[in-house]
Amino acid sequence: MVREAEHAQTRADFIHKLSIAQKEINESAYWLDLLATTDYLTPAQATSLQADAIELLKILTAIIKTTKTNH
Repeated sequence: MVREAEHAQTRADFIHKLSIAQKEINESAYWLDLLATTDYLTPAQATSLQADAIELLKILTAIIKTTKTNH
């Protein structure tokens, strides 16, 4: 979705596509939690991947907020 957002036709389309990406990374974080809970991932793997997911979520949130406020 981030790649699609790069070629959005309008600002609203850009925000919409990034919002979908934001939801997807949030869902991925949920699945990472499940994988960690079931010991499918080592604690080190889980920590690293969850940190990456949270960082991506923060980046997408910041981009969306900035885009909304900079008309």
